[in-house]
Amino acid sequence: MSKQTLELHWGILATGGIAQTFAKDLSIDPKTRNVSTIKHSVAAAASSSSKTRAQEFLKEVDAPSSAKAYGSYEELVKDPDVDIIYIATPHSHHFQNAMLCFEHGKNVLCEKALTVNAAQARVLVEKARSKDLFFMEAVWTRYFPLSIYVRELITSGHLGSVHRVIADLSMAMDPATSFADGKSRMVNVDLAGGALLDLGIYSLTWLFQTLYTTQPESQRRKPSVQTIMSPFKTGADVHTSMILEFPRGEGEGPVHGVATTSMLVAGDPDGKGSAGPTIRVQGTKGEVQVFHPAFRPVKTKLVMKDGTVEDKEWPQPGPGKGSGFFNKFGSDKREEGEGQGMFWEADEAGYALLEGRKESRYQSLEESVVIMEVMDEVRKQGGLKYPEKIESVEYPLNLT
Repeated sequence: MSKQTLELHWGILATGGIAQTFAKDLSIDPKTRNVSTIKHSVAAAASSSSKTRAQEFLKEVDAPSSAKAYGSYEELVKDPDVDIIYIATPHSHHFQNAMLCFEHGKNVLCEKALTVNAAQARVLVEKARSKDLFFMEAVWTRYFPLSIYVRELITSGHLGSVHRVIADLSMAMDPATSFADGKSRMVNVDLAGGALLDLGIYSLTWLFQTLYTTQPESQRRKPSVQTIMSPFKTGADVHTSMILEFPRGEGEGPVHGVATTSMLVAGDPDGKGSAGPTIRVQGTKGEVQVFHPAFRPVKTKLVMKDGTVEDKEWPQPGPGKGSGFFNKFGSDKREEGEGQGMFWEADEAGYALLEGRKESRYQSLEESVVIMEVMDEVRKQGGLKYPEKIESVEYPLNLT
């Protein structure tokens, strides 16, 4: 690898919707977002169902003709041409998949939530460090220019002293009808389903990146938590509210974070932002508002005590109109030529490997563990337990 430029060869572990979105974003020329020292390519993909499915996936994402298809994850991690593996399986399988990658010397970008519990996260962090490998949780939102802007408003003092953050990610999914058989990954406890790990992680991300990440590392303290949770018939949560209290230095007093998530109601009912912001970062001089969806926001509003109001749009870069490029994330299909924004986290992985770092600048592994500890406590208070096999730190363990 050159010290000046890096072409990162990705292995894609799993071939579902989020893997497709990520892989398609990798195909966008980094120069469209002013990145000149990192390039990305899909070197291989693996499906646990069949090699044929992996071949179909590579065609769907317009991967290079040289990209290899595998019918097992074991084959993928043994490929010497793969620099880093993107794990896109359900949360329930992240621990086993990441351990497999580390055992074969592969760097890892693992989808959120990083694991099912904090114990698994700690073991993975220890394993990555013992193997001297890069490891990062794929919370793509943290790497958006919009998120960096919000954090800079806080660290610069522009908002004054921030005392409260309110964040929500809720979608009216009608689980009683949509997931009636209980098999969907959204509500299936065998796949660590529920609103918390799938949607609530984004609400918590906004609390943490504004109230925790923005603090000097030596002053960061784990928050205390109070929770109310409503379960689905499977036992998975469909409606969860959390109040977090983040300690501050002597004389400053604690700050509050409110994180909510639901499959019963929508944070943005008409899909046009008419309901207002779903995230509010409130300081003594003003607040910054972020509009739905929390995972892929494209609009902010700055409202200051002195009367200043500033609306900003944050479209994602891409090849542009006329390119014939389209990418979707779930039901969200962007305008022609606009990426989804998953390339920002891929760029961070590339920068880290180029610079010799083993973790992210914007979300340390320590912070990922703390967030898992918070979600452990939320589940404890809400009475949400997953099957022992997917909570286990035993490796290898067959989950199929």
